[in-house]
Amino acid sequence: MNLEAIELSIVIPVWNEARHIHQTVKTIVEFVKQSSTSFEIIVVDDGSTDETWIELMAVRSEIPDVEGIRLSRNFGKERALCAGLEHARGKAVIIMDGDLQHPPELIPQMVEYWRSNKTKIVECVKKTRAKESFSYSMSTKLFYGLLQKLTRFDLHGASDYKLLDRKVVEAWANMPERITFFRGMTAWLGFSRIRIEFDVAERIEGKTKWKPTTLVRLALQAVVTFTSLPLRLVTIIGMLFLVGAVILGIQTLYMKLTGIAVTGFTTVIILLLSMNSMIMLGIGILGEYIAAIYDEVKGRPRYIINQKTQNLYTNEGRY
Repeated sequence: MNLEAIELSIVIPVWNEARHIHQTVKTIVEFVKQSSTSFEIIVVDDGSTDETWIELMAVRSEIPDVEGIRLSRNFGKERALCAGLEHARGKAVIIMDGDLQHPPELIPQMVEYWRSNKTKIVECVKKTRAKESFSYSMSTKLFYGLLQKLTRFDLHGASDYKLLDRKVVEAWANMPERITFFRGMTAWLGFSRIRIEFDVAERIEGKTKWKPTTLVRLALQAVVTFTSLPLRLVTIIGMLFLVGAVILGIQTLYMKLTGIAVTGFTTVIILLLSMNSMIMLGIGILGEYIAAIYDEVKGRPRYIINQKTQNLYTNEGRY
């Protein structure tokens, strides 16, 4: 296929999806064909430990427009997205999950918005979510609320299900950081955008791979990547404690000079506990930023490719 003729790229990161990857890809292709006759499906195997790659090659033998990238280990969804985006050649690129929770029937509508030159980004926003535990739902709301306060980007209901114009993809490719947060990066880029609401469907098979520890790590990564406000908060809190210490010092000196006995043992203990807690919190926040700096300074590649199909190429130096 002529590389310049590719109009639409679909990027699908997967991990241990052998049982349903065949059905997933075939379903997505059906809707893509309604939108374009010039397309490619790029499936990124993020170091699966099952037979995902074998199944993917079987799908490719049936559908030549399917291309595969196999990473050397599990680098995480964010890095797998990077691999897919850096290999995508279409004039527009759609990113979606491999469990059909992102409804492929929206693809024709997304492409139509893009073709009509109405927007550079079409982002699908969750109207309702699939069945989730109460703790998971509350944690998600807390995370996006905190992120909005710290970064001023409203990502409530945001998903990785997006269409990006080639101009947006190239702008994204010029962001060299190793620690990535795709939803935040696309919000930071700007460009005109249209939002489409969708109801999150149940997974086609199995259970979600997301764990509480994964979500906490993603939350820390998002905050550290997009704002330095927590560092400033530590400074502000330190100044408030300094003011409080000065006031208490003046009070103590006054009571000593006037001969009033000081019996504030409880006050001293509370102050010590609160100040030590704030010190440890401040050290923890500094540690997160230093760890991020450490990862960036090492300059290691975002991912390592173990195997890929022959028709895939990438711009040198992108990873």
